[in-house]
Amino acid sequence: MDNTALVLVIIGALNWGSIGLFGVDLVGMLFGGQGALISRIIFTIVGLAGLWAITLLFKEKVPAGEINKQ
Repeated sequence: MDNTALVLVIIGALNWGSIGLFGVDLVGMLFGGQGALISRIIFTIVGLAGLWAITLLFKEKVPAGEINKQ
């Protein structure tokens, strides 16, 4: 779930970057505009992934070398 959320957050960030740099909403352009139902569903899913990603800030960090020691 964490990796899926991160991928969706990255997609959202790239979309916002394209809006900021070029004035192009890639999700809206690909799926019929910002008001189209499918675009709104995608925006909602990306937003929910962003909320999920907030939880990643508060998870306990495990050093990479200690993952396989158990």
